[in-house]
Amino acid sequence: MPDGWMAPVLPKNPIQPCQSTQTPGAESRAAAARLLHAVRVHGQSLNRLRSGARGGQAVDYPLVQDLVYGSLRHLMMLSCLADHLLERPLKARDAEIYDLVLIGLYQLGFTQLPLHAAVSSTVEAARTLGKPHLVGLVNALLRRFMRERPNLLDWVARQPAARWPYPSWLIERLRLDWPDDWEAIIQASQGRAPMTLRVNPLRQERLAYLAKLESAGIPARAIPELPTGILLDQPCPMRDLPGWAEGWFSVQDSGAQLAAVLLDAQAGERVLDACAAPGGKTAAILEHAGGDLDLIAIDQDPARLATAQTLLRRLGLKARLLVADAANPQGQWTDRPFDRILLDVPCSATGVIRRHPDIPWLRRLEDISALAATQGRMLEAIWPLLRPGGRLLYATCTLLALENAQQVTDFLARHPEAQALPLNHPWGRSQPPGVQLLPTPGGHDGFFYALIEKTAP
Repeated sequence: MPDGWMAPVLPKNPIQPCQSTQTPGAESRAAAARLLHAVRVHGQSLNRLRSGARGGQAVDYPLVQDLVYGSLRHLMMLSCLADHLLERPLKARDAEIYDLVLIGLYQLGFTQLPLHAAVSSTVEAARTLGKPHLVGLVNALLRRFMRERPNLLDWVARQPAARWPYPSWLIERLRLDWPDDWEAIIQASQGRAPMTLRVNPLRQERLAYLAKLESAGIPARAIPELPTGILLDQPCPMRDLPGWAEGWFSVQDSGAQLAAVLLDAQAGERVLDACAAPGGKTAAILEHAGGDLDLIAIDQDPARLATAQTLLRRLGLKARLLVADAANPQGQWTDRPFDRILLDVPCSATGVIRRHPDIPWLRRLEDISALAATQGRMLEAIWPLLRPGGRLLYATCTLLALENAQQVTDFLARHPEAQALPLNHPWGRSQPPGVQLLPTPGGHDGFFYALIEKTAP
């Protein structure tokens, strides 16, 4: 096998634990193919699309999600196999059948679903997609793969196009920024993300909540590096966990939980959470300060801001939520300076690919410089709102230096009154003037943080 070959990992069960384990039929495969096609061909985000897969009782959404996520994680290999098996390209009007073939190959090559049931349901999905004339083609391709699976997997392992799971521009960026770590980053980003909780200390103590999880038969353990973090041994639907309605906890990646710890807002301070939706970090900041903050949370998206409001209400927390643009802050809320600011800027999100496997296929190389320009505008616009002696935490969920260390370094060069404070955490890699968290198997996602203090004039 060539250097860099990513061997397929066969999960014990492709369905997330605590979710349905029945084998659904053609409707689920058809829904998965439509979603995959929308991402792959039309560049649409799964965040906006996946609710459309809830097409009724005939669709098993947990499996639809697994099929789409898994196919995206192995898209380079699956596309190479599909192109090899097809004698000639499909017509443009039959393009969704190509995605159905990818879904089928993923099931046969990378899961432990019953093979014959997977084939029959995938073949029947061609009818559901309105392509009955291609049922025979899908059947022939999948059954050939079943017969020749070892040889075909050995063949695809030797193909340069299938060597890495991401587009070449992203591989090169990771190599440039992380020459000693880029392969480990890719491996970690291809795995399944763990499920971590943040206990709401205003309503529940961590030790007490761990005891409640144990009583409910849900194995979990405390995260020592976080004051309120809990790691579940297996993911579970959050509403099935004790105390969901009572606001005892939130679901939040452990790396994201670190933002409130590093910002360290103190009771009574005036705080701004810029780009706040969907509200996880807003809630964490409030909890960290005992709920006693004059906190304003802004975001441009009213729908996502409404989601943040729902979260705060469930947790028993209060903040002022405003629809506003962090790159152009205006209004009475800007009249008084802030003691602390969290600026969680829009970014390429390369640190959270395992949670959003569509990201490599939605981004382009030219997007990175455009995002960096937006981040720079936001920093310049928000900085005047911080009082002398106040602190701003710059945060991203990306791994690329242009959006992280280089962005902050350039800002500091323009502002002699800005000083980067040292950040030390056992998870972090020093990347002056900040700290970088790399995605870790079974642990946190990838984040960058830089804490900037405004010196007195």
